Amino acid sequence: MEEKHVLFEKYEMGRLLGKGTFAKVYYGKNILTGESVAIKVISKDQVKKEGMIDQIKREISVMRLVRHPNIVELKEVLATKTKIFVIIEYVKGGELFAKVARGKLKEDAARKYFQQLISAIDFCHSRGVSHRDLKPENLLLDENEDLKISDFGLSALPEQLRNDGLLHTQCGTPAYVAPEVLRKKGYDGSKADIWSCGVILYVLLAGFLPFQDENIMKMYRKVFKAEFESPPWFSTEAKRLISKLLVADPDRRITIPAIMRVPWFRKGFSRPASFSSDLNRLDQKSEEEDEVLSIIPNSPNSPNSNSPNSNSKTKISSPKFFNAFEFISSMSSGFDLSSLFENKRKAGSMFTSKLSATSIMNRIEGVAKGLNFEVGKIKDFKVRLFGQSEGRKGRLSVTVEVFEVAPEVAVVEFCKSAGDTLEYARFCEDDVRPALKDIVWTWQGDTVSSCDGGGGVDETPSF
Repeated sequence: MEEKHVLFEKYEMGRLLGKGTFAKVYYGKNILTGESVAIKVISKDQVKKEGMIDQIKREISVMRLVRHPNIVELKEVLATKTKIFVIIEYVKGGELFAKVARGKLKEDAARKYFQQLISAIDFCHSRGVSHRDLKPENLLLDENEDLKISDFGLSALPEQLRNDGLLHTQCGTPAYVAPEVLRKKGYDGSKADIWSCGVILYVLLAGFLPFQDENIMKMYRKVFKAEFESPPWFSTEAKRLISKLLVADPDRRITIPAIMRVPWFRKGFSRPASFSSDLNRLDQKSEEEDEVLSIIPNSPNSPNSNSPNSNSKTKISSPKFFNAFEFISSMSSGFDLSSLFENKRKAGSMFTSKLSATSIMNRIEGVAKGLNFEVGKIKDFKVRLFGQSEGRKGRLSVTVEVFEVAPEVAVVEFCKSAGDTLEYARFCEDDVRPALKDIVWTWQGDTVSSCDGGGGVDETPSF
């Protein structure tokens, strides 16, 4: 009889599904709901030893960000002092690779998977996420034969862009990697993903790779020139689309909106039904992410710790202390050192206030509700605001946190968590700034005028 381990009195862990360098994946079941899940168990010591802390954090953050019917869903993240448990959707249909390994697919089947792939990747790109390792092995199938993208371990977020606005890390699987990634000169992650989608479509229809050679340098030369031949069984329409996907120059490569206008692609295509998460669920996951990501570099106060005394002390409620050097760097328009902290702080908007942190939070919550935003508490002095309506890139979500600088000075930081950047800018400039003017001492980038309780002269836009 198979031995089962119960995790956090919530998940029953069963058989081993697979393992990697620092993680093992087990089949699991939610004891309360009976739902099947996959449980990725990560050793914190091994992660630190392998220098993979940032990658694990990024993968969790990305999976939180990209909730879509054709992407494997992150359910929950839990942790003990020694391990991280990532609970994800269990996709029991196996890899798309296994289906392709048995031979080429019929055109209608290939089209369906390609449509679902493009729909999901379009959603990722709208959230600023590039996958960077798209291949049939990372495309799973559920019980309904629908595609699910997995493995975001090599994905990229906007904060990884250099000053040239491009990514520079070479990663991915050689046969599926875009030529610009191999050239080491910087690349647009979303355009590189489109190339990989083109290779995948070719493989689905052909049953083999477009660029292959026993000599890897010869294979690279074919990739650089986009030198391939289409089998005779490709339809004219499919051949034409692939020829627009596998273009060596990324600036001439077809875009996703253009792909979606191609008649071959549009045949039988329907966008997935609404997949917006409800407020309570999104807020719950936000809190889990904040807590778990903070304990990856092992902390004695890890949440969900297996230490018997982990919950024995009552926390004193006070705002996080804001380092004075960061404060000066962030608030001075002529002394902006934010680029030095790109990997630690997200771009945001800040103001200082002489009110107490509690008063500031009460005021912000009141203003948010007056603007028809829902308020989800992450922890004391940190909240997330959710817009009611769907914007161009989903619902606008804004995180607000209060930091203590000195006994009579607090810094309030706004950061866009999700949604469209222009909608966020309008929200800050047209709604938040006027509503909070009586509690603001100065906004980031403003010139402070004497005795001006409203924050001085707005010479430099803050948003």
